[in-house]
Amino acid sequence: MESETLAAYDKDAATYAQDWVTQPAPNDLYALLSRFFVPGGRTADIGSGSGREVSWLNLNGFPAVGYDASEGLLTIARRWFPKYDFRFAALPALDGIAANSFDNVLCETVIMHLPREAIAPSMRRLLDIAKPDGVLYLSWRVTRDADQRDKNGRLYSAFDVALARDALGGCAILHDEESVSVSSGKVIHVIVARKS
Repeated sequence: MESETLAAYDKDAATYAQDWVTQPAPNDLYALLSRFFVPGGRTADIGSGSGREVSWLNLNGFPAVGYDASEGLLTIARRWFPKYDFRFAALPALDGIAANSFDNVLCETVIMHLPREAIAPSMRRLLDIAKPDGVLYLSWRVTRDADQRDKNGRLYSAFDVALARDALGGCAILHDEESVSVSSGKVIHVIVARKS
């Protein structure tokens, strides 16, 4: 994870967590997960933040573990959702997560916070932790033309969707769409892929 972005999340973890829970429910995300994820399948939420999606996944038949690189956000997730499992892991390495170990992998609006050179390796590692025939849901906030930082220092890398499609080469692409997020109101790109 890019250091300045991670520092921003750690410094203001409570603010970010509160912002996420007050946004409208991401029903567009939940509809796609319900449609494409392996029912009952062991699920990893990479970049689980405050734990909202880990809670939804567990309550909707996808036994999930949340992973995040921010100790601040992990502390909040563990406090808010004490019956669920939250662990430290950072892209691109995802140390401690075995290959071929999850039926479903969720990585919602995380990879845009990585330096461009780490994006494709991170996508390949996300696929690596999925079992054969497992499903990866990958999304990112779209940034045009050049990298940007917000007022808190979080990096938003600008990259073409072709980079993602190339990194996921060999997978069956089940869904590939750019739209406005119901929850955040930001333009995001979503790819759902099945590992071959």
